[in-house]
Amino acid sequence: MKRPALRRKVAQLSTVVAVAALALTGCSRESGGSPAPFAAAKARELTWAEDLRISDAEQRLIARCMARQGFRYWSDGSLSLAESRPVGYVQDDVRWARTYGYGSRIAAKEDRARLRNPNIAYRKGLPVDRRAAYDTALDGGRKTELLRAGVPGGGSVSKRSGGCDAAAQRTLYGDPATWFRLDSTASNLRPLYVGKLLHDRRFTAAVHDWASCMKRAGHPYPDPDAARQAARQHPAVQSRAEEARSFAAETRIAVADATCARQVSLKSVGRDREAHYLDRLNAEYGTQLDAYRQARQQALARAERLVPARA
Repeated sequence: MKRPALRRKVAQLSTVVAVAALALTGCSRESGGSPAPFAAAKARELTWAEDLRISDAEQRLIARCMARQGFRYWSDGSLSLAESRPVGYVQDDVRWARTYGYGSRIAAKEDRARLRNPNIAYRKGLPVDRRAAYDTALDGGRKTELLRAGVPGGGSVSKRSGGCDAAAQRTLYGDPATWFRLDSTASNLRPLYVGKLLHDRRFTAAVHDWASCMKRAGHPYPDPDAARQAARQHPAVQSRAEEARSFAAETRIAVADATCARQVSLKSVGRDREAHYLDRLNAEYGTQLDAYRQARQQALARAERLVPARA
């Protein structure tokens, strides 16, 4: 049986999400001591490429830490920078769509990488006692501290915090418990406003304009999600020729989707309306979001000293 904590690590390698990107659009510190406190100035939102670099740095730190514990750990670099790009509800990069469609081949590549993940095979091949030591080195094992944090709208989330996992986060973000609370807040705000955004008059008008554009292009779909679902309507198992035909159809729809999104400025309208609804939450969550952005800016500065930008 694959260990849940290790499965989470594998998933984290291929999924990078920035809180400000429109979801509808898609050991102690190594040098010793503790990280500096958050800067006072308001930090900007990071790009998805910068977020990916932080993720790569975290994996590098975990690998180094595991090596010091006498274990091997492989960082994942199976996707290129372009392939790692998040694809949300609105995608208006025509060139990307022409090459990758909606990303079905990228998803298949990720699935293959997960199935062949060397960390899972390596752990499975260890003797039982070494396997337990591996688990403890990686995330503290079953007896490690369990972090808990409340999330906007009610409820809570939890995660283990120990071993090299916690050490890497401490190097990048500072106190893992503080970072977990900030990340849990920032990553769970969208349910508070996404319903309002989807029914926002300006946004729905832009989606209507997009649908009219798509209809003229020969793709009569009411919204981007419907277009994407249509591109996925094919058998789960396909021959090479069938997959090529499916991908060609996916690409045609995706290119038209991106072209129409650009023509009606759907992404900019969506971002503007998202900012509007986020502003309404500022009184309750603004301080935490500012601290979250500062922590990410701090992590990026440290990541830039650890790993190059992915090509």
